[in-house]
Amino acid sequence: MLDPQNDATPEIDQTLALPTRPETQVLHSGKFLEFKRSPEGWEYVDRVNASGAVIIMALTKDDKVVLVEQFRPPVNANVIGFPAGLIGDHGADANESAASAAERELLEEAGFKAGTITEVFRRPAAAALTSEIATFVLATDLIKVGPGGGVDSESIIVHEVPINEIDAWLEAQEDRGALVGGTIGAGIRYLEKLVEQRYAVGIREGVDTSF
Repeated sequence: MLDPQNDATPEIDQTLALPTRPETQVLHSGKFLEFKRSPEGWEYVDRVNASGAVIIMALTKDDKVVLVEQFRPPVNANVIGFPAGLIGDHGADANESAASAAERELLEEAGFKAGTITEVFRRPAAAALTSEIATFVLATDLIKVGPGGGVDSESIIVHEVPINEIDAWLEAQEDRGALVGGTIGAGIRYLEKLVEQRYAVGIREGVDTSF
């Protein structure tokens, strides 16, 4: 029984503390990735040179979706997707925002400058494989200022596809042997809904609602 005259806090016996959870193991460290194993035994990769990734849903004023095509060694094929890139992978810009990274990557990869960039949603890039979370942004008020194509040896091909033809166009690219990136579906559906809503407002109010 505690002595009511003694208000000292009794010491906690540290030997009764719960055991600490085993730490995640680093199995291998590369220049850009770390291969890890969780305490539960799940193996996955972390990026070591960036704080995240940004995926750019870019739509021109005449409702064309800006897509890029690039050879990807892991799947040994050309892959079609939205312009995208890493956030904070440029040394001094380690604390850059998703919007800033999107502005840089859209210009480098596709040759467009966006008047407006808005963060829309975030999704795991591949939850069973990597801890990376991708931020999807909407880029509008686009101005073509360069050829794009990427930097160094990226050799990126730029496509501008009318949004009302996108499904058939993507099927045709698969028929010729290209692969369609796994993140493209959610973005295309978002852009289609956006355009539908914009035209509905324009018809109702009789105004020009182009981006």
